[in-house]
Amino acid sequence: MDFGSVSILVVVLVIILVAVFSSLRIANEYERGVVFRLGRLIPLKGPGLFFIIPFGVDRLVKIDLRTITLEVPPQEIITNDNVTAKVNAVIYFQVVDARRAVTQVLNYINATSQISQTTLRAALGQSTLDELLANREKINQNLQRIIDEQTEPWGIKVAVVEIKDVELPSTMQRAMAKQAEAEREKRAKIVHAAGELEASQKLAQAATAMAVEPMTITLRYLQTLTEIASEKNSTIIFPLPIELLNLLKTK
Repeated sequence: MDFGSVSILVVVLVIILVAVFSSLRIANEYERGVVFRLGRLIPLKGPGLFFIIPFGVDRLVKIDLRTITLEVPPQEIITNDNVTAKVNAVIYFQVVDARRAVTQVLNYINATSQISQTTLRAALGQSTLDELLANREKINQNLQRIIDEQTEPWGIKVAVVEIKDVELPSTMQRAMAKQAEAEREKRAKIVHAAGELEASQKLAQAATAMAVEPMTITLRYLQTLTEIASEKNSTIIFPLPIELLNLLKTK
């Protein structure tokens, strides 16, 4: 074999090795390879080691199947009762169909973010401020259902939507603080009035019992004297009831 033949053989071997290494691909357990062969979609590749045809014949797009956390930036909304607020949220979603995530939408993460922002503004605009603050779990479930329905054609599954913060204007915050203070004062007055009513009922019952048995008034009087006598810091002059004198005379 002459030198020219050896050189040709070496070149061929180098080309073959380059082709082999160029066609070798590895996909992690959480990845799938979407392959286009001459523009046509072929079955998914991975996970693990697989080969594609190099030199532009096959085009590979790797898709991550793990759950993606997406921060929705603050959105200015007007609630159903005409209150302006800023609301931000977080969305957890994942790709369940890698082929559709590549073929049905240009950028599925950006598309999911945009549809989440518009849905957030539209859905929360149908709720009042009280509903937004009190029924957050119900609103989260409604947002998750709406966004999931819109992203389903893209092979995206939205698992959780959570409203993080609701920022209100300072004037509204002061008004809500006054309302809460007034509510606390109202409850305190109701509790106080209920206590006064119960006390008056007990006093009425005691007065009725004393009217039936006059001796109880005398006993109560003597008990009061005992309580006063325990205080040694002052001198107290008190009258002696006629009923008590009559009682002593009879004895």
